[in-house]
Amino acid sequence: MVPRMPTWKVPLADVVVPEDDIAAVADVYRSGWLSMGPQTAAFEEELAAYTGAGHALAVANGTVGLHLMAVGIGLEAGDEVIVPSLTFVATPNAVAYTGAAPVFADVAGLDAPWLSAAAVEPLITPRTKAIFNMTYGGFAGEARELRRLADEHGVVLLEDAAHAIGGRLDGTQIGRSGLAGGFSFFSNKNLAIGEGGAVVTDDDELAARMRLLRSHGMTTLTWDRHRGHAAGYDVVALGFNYRIDEPRAALARRRLVRLDAETEDRARVAARYDERLGDLTGIAPALVARDGDRPAHHLYTVVLDEMIDRDAFRERLAERGIQTSMHYPPAHRFSIYLEAPHGPLPVTDVYAARAVTLPLYAHMTEADQDLVIDAVVDALP
Repeated sequence: MVPRMPTWKVPLADVVVPEDDIAAVADVYRSGWLSMGPQTAAFEEELAAYTGAGHALAVANGTVGLHLMAVGIGLEAGDEVIVPSLTFVATPNAVAYTGAAPVFADVAGLDAPWLSAAAVEPLITPRTKAIFNMTYGGFAGEARELRRLADEHGVVLLEDAAHAIGGRLDGTQIGRSGLAGGFSFFSNKNLAIGEGGAVVTDDDELAARMRLLRSHGMTTLTWDRHRGHAAGYDVVALGFNYRIDEPRAALARRRLVRLDAETEDRARVAARYDERLGDLTGIAPALVARDGDRPAHHLYTVVLDEMIDRDAFRERLAERGIQTSMHYPPAHRFSIYLEAPHGPLPVTDVYAARAVTLPLYAHMTEADQDLVIDAVVDALP
């Protein structure tokens, strides 16, 4: 028996798949070619054009994209990579998979919960190979400062831009400030296809290495041989099976066309939250864009006053049918990373204890949002 999903008046995130999208996916199944074929090739070309990157590689999910980036730059045991603790665990895991050590750094502020360049700099040592920025909530954060810092110290800047597809920094897609950036197309992301992800880079050598590693280290793929571009293959590296399938690539192509319009809708919802919640006592909007940052608005978070019981606040919203969440439990407090090196993390700890994520999605109506706002007002002391 299939379990019933919880019923929320306003869910945290919501995905609508139009019938035309379903038809496009069904056509792929009818084609008989289901993995790494023409839909994937077309999506990669379209994503590269959309982001302005020299290369785009579609992958099975966002996490493997981060891992490809980490392996691609040659991380190994003995290396260190500075990462935020306030991130989904995939960010430090991508580093740890290679044998390198994630080093956790603090975020910039309660209204700026992204990696702080000032917190990163004292943690740079001769073992530091890279800085891994995470564009929290779809905001570029301190990407410019982190790029300057990486250049000054001769280390690589990578970006976990899982939240940021569709966002811009100084007119350029967020996630392109470093050598490579990775996106997630998970079910709750701005370009949702279920599972899936992509990596973008302008570096030809890195792109070639990641393409090789994405599919078992094979020199040619089934699609190449099908088209007569190759008769056989060699295996020249210890690679992985990180391929995306054709139905999801087809769905991603459909959703990419609508992404800019949906990003504008998300911005409208976020601005209305700011207007309605900004003057309330006991709560403060947590994500404040900096100059030149046009966020993707993946999340909308608020920070509660330290005297407010967050669990009770969330429970009161749940009683009204409003789903909330917390982004994120800090990674340095997970059992697996208790012994990991880190700098002082006071802002991370405070934010993680007091932040609440409210519902946000592109097709959210004002009536839906009013239900959230009214519930927030009533839940405050």
